[in-house]
Amino acid sequence: MTIDWVHFTPASALAGGLLIGIAAALYLLGNGRVAGISTVVGAALQTLVERRTLSGEGLRWAFIAGLLAAPWLWRCVAALPPAQIDVTNGSLVAAGLLVGVGTRMGSGCTSGHGVCGLARRSPRSLANVLAFMGAGFAGVYVLRHVL
Repeated sequence: MTIDWVHFTPASALAGGLLIGIAAALYLLGNGRVAGISTVVGAALQTLVERRTLSGEGLRWAFIAGLLAAPWLWRCVAALPPAQIDVTNGSLVAAGLLVGVGTRMGSGCTSGHGVCGLARRSPRSLANVLAFMGAGFAGVYVLRHVL
């Protein structure tokens, strides 16, 4: 994956961060729950698997719909940045499975712990974010410089 550093602007990064923070705060205020993607998606899918009624699940499904619709809405305003993935499909599947296992082990994902948990000064979230980032740094180092 490559990053287009030439077109990076601090203003766009700040705007994106503010939008994520506002969305997380509104979700917490409106639902009383943290906006962790793995928890929201997992709970929504669990209602389908268990064939429970979807009443009360509308906010979760709206949250998921917003995540899926965002790139298409962005395309109406500007071109999407180019993406280049330099790994095999098997590596992507393995990475996805490892992320899934990690979110279960850490009781949440980077969005839940990193955005919402750190904002609430949660020690558990700080420990999880340090573990996520440390494992990511170590993994990239090993894949890029050792292997």
